[in-house]
Amino acid sequence: MAVEIATRTMLADAEAIAEAAHILQAGGLVAFPTETVYGLGADATNGAAVARLYAAKGRPRFNPLIMHVADPAAARRLGKFDAAAAALAAAFWPGPLTLVLAKADDCPVAELATAGLETIAVRVPDHPVARALIAAAGRPLVAPSANRSGHVSPTTAAHVAADLNGRIDLILDAGPTRVGVESTIVACTSERPVLLRPGGVARAAIEQVLAGPLGKPTPAQAGAPTAPGMLASHYAPATRLRLDADEVEPHEALLAFGPTLPPGAARAVAVRNLSPAGDLVEAAANLFAHLRALDHAGARAIATMPVPREGVGEAINDRLKRAAAPRST
Repeated sequence: MAVEIATRTMLADAEAIAEAAHILQAGGLVAFPTETVYGLGADATNGAAVARLYAAKGRPRFNPLIMHVADPAAARRLGKFDAAAAALAAAFWPGPLTLVLAKADDCPVAELATAGLETIAVRVPDHPVARALIAAAGRPLVAPSANRSGHVSPTTAAHVAADLNGRIDLILDAGPTRVGVESTIVACTSERPVLLRPGGVARAAIEQVLAGPLGKPTPAQAGAPTAPGMLASHYAPATRLRLDADEVEPHEALLAFGPTLPPGAARAVAVRNLSPAGDLVEAAANLFAHLRALDHAGARAIATMPVPREGVGEAINDRLKRAAAPRST
């Protein structure tokens, strides 16, 4: 059980970033904004700090973490880049793309952070606070979403506090995140790069850079997690989700998409529309905040309208599918 501590929230100015870097260097835990969601940071080279992060989140220790670094040069000290990985890094970093690579020979990251795998997940975030914090800390940071394991990911500092108050040292508040869903994860450990998790960079954009299709996960990759966010039940509110709903049943809340609401919407316990205009980028940015709001509406279930699968819609559908999956008890 995590020990109860005093959690502070500070506006993410230069003084707060310096304080946060000091906490991380001392083995503490700091939640900070990225362009995707708020991450929970710990020193990736400090096994005790990583263990504390797992305890704070209640995260299974077989579930590996993403290393966040300040620039591609720092990433090359952690993992081995082939031509495909180098091309993707040049095209999308800084940004919401994580690359799974073979570990560098002298990789300094704690074994616990990679769950004992011979691969490592790395990205360069595209947020000024995140990059300033990583630079000030002077080391790679693990930074899974700053929430209890399996819960809805946080897109504001208030979401972080709701899940982790009393479990972490500091929350840096820089307002709502821009992208709203986690990074796309691509494994560059075989001849053809493999899409492990859809996210903030669309499949089509990645395939354009590669001049060919992404591969599918092997049975081994689809079994025990080889990257974050691959558990069947994940990103889940306590209220049950009913996917692809074409009507709203009594005592349900509605997660809508687009200008036209389904029959029964007027009797919904509560309604949140991901994007009244049908804009997938806006929908992604609103997804987790709307799920959190509807989870507190007192509904029997959340009826979820269909969302197109193209572009970032693939990531939205992935998160909704995992949020609706049966939970282990």
